[in-house]
Amino acid sequence: MTAILRALEERASSGNPIRVGLVGAGYAGRGFAARVLRRIPGVELVAVANRTISQAERAYREAGVDGPRRGDSAGDLDAAMRAHRPAITDDPEVLTDSDGIEVIVEATGEVEFGAHVATRTIEAGKHLILINAELDSTLGPLLKTRADAAGVVMTDMAGDQPAVLMDLFDEVRLLGFRPILAGNIKSLLDHRRTPETQAEFARAHGQRPKMITSFADGTKIAAEMGVISNATGFGVATRGMLGPRAERVEEAPERFDLEALLERPAVDYLLGAEPSFGVFVLGYEDDPLTRSYMKFYKMGDGPVYTFYRPFHLGPLETVQSVARAVLLRDSAVEPIGGPVTEVIAQAKRPLAVGERLDGIGGFTVYGMLENTATARLEGLLPMGLTDGATLVRPVEIDVALTFDDVRLAPDTLAERLWREQADRFGLQVPAMPVAKAR
Repeated sequence: MTAILRALEERASSGNPIRVGLVGAGYAGRGFAARVLRRIPGVELVAVANRTISQAERAYREAGVDGPRRGDSAGDLDAAMRAHRPAITDDPEVLTDSDGIEVIVEATGEVEFGAHVATRTIEAGKHLILINAELDSTLGPLLKTRADAAGVVMTDMAGDQPAVLMDLFDEVRLLGFRPILAGNIKSLLDHRRTPETQAEFARAHGQRPKMITSFADGTKIAAEMGVISNATGFGVATRGMLGPRAERVEEAPERFDLEALLERPAVDYLLGAEPSFGVFVLGYEDDPLTRSYMKFYKMGDGPVYTFYRPFHLGPLETVQSVARAVLLRDSAVEPIGGPVTEVIAQAKRPLAVGERLDGIGGFTVYGMLENTATARLEGLLPMGLTDGATLVRPVEIDVALTFDDVRLAPDTLAERLWREQADRFGLQVPAMPVAKAR
């Protein structure tokens, strides 16, 4: 990290900061903007794009920057940069098409919209930082292959659980231990939560009800652990993960089947454990000398040890991903190949023919993490493709939806990319469904 700080200070002193464009000025985007604009040398947030232009302006205003210039074209944006003025727009292509921007931070949390931004960013030869685990868990493997071909970095954000967990995972490996479980910690899980039940909490914390709902109903943790699954090659022990309860993270070795994990490492989570914003890795080492050192350092008797980080700071840490991408051509977390797991959709309540699904964090479905081999064998519907789909068959509560149960929203980029991803990695894909009720 010292090398990165020195490099950023050098770019600041030479008048050549890393120029960043932000797409999405919601809770996460504004947090990233405030940190960069107030505290980080060598990085300049030159433009913010948001569908509601007032929110883009708000991102600068909350960071103490007044008077951003409206930019309706890449030329307008480049002129603003030459004048050392920040710019705002409602069109993300203004950012992706600008010659002066090196990195795009995509912070919408939307799969379809994010897919357009991500593909355009990569085609433009810019590094892509995703504050969007929903998109990454759905299309990350394909976006990674496209980014590699374009010679750019695609990565999930530092500060979110997948990247923090990946750093810890690599640290455990560098210590010579064998990771057998990559774990998250969740304080609440209720598949019945909806934007209505979460409205007051969302309002109190300045977030969208659908986003807060996705945290509570389990979809978000499924997406986060899907990202780390695709980055480590670890699958799930069961659909939805096990999620045993614990009071402290140090209890993790007692809450999982260690013999099973030694045979088949997995991603999973603890429910209700402290520290509640932490992540953990279970590492295995049976060398007697190493175990004597671990006992001396109060890490237990082994041979399975709990390593954890007690916090993650979300968008406040994202600038680390920006710096790593530009300065080191390095990612915080990225897929290592094809999809290992998928976030599939299950019914929150009985669903009737003709009902329209409302996607992630809505009233109709919630996400569960499943191994890709099982999901494709059973023809299960990815959560990232549910928005706007229409039921052609009834589905009972807590039953996983299949492609045969729905007619997808017509002509979406997300579906086209998902099918391209499946074809690229040799996965079984369903034919286009026929809209018939049974």
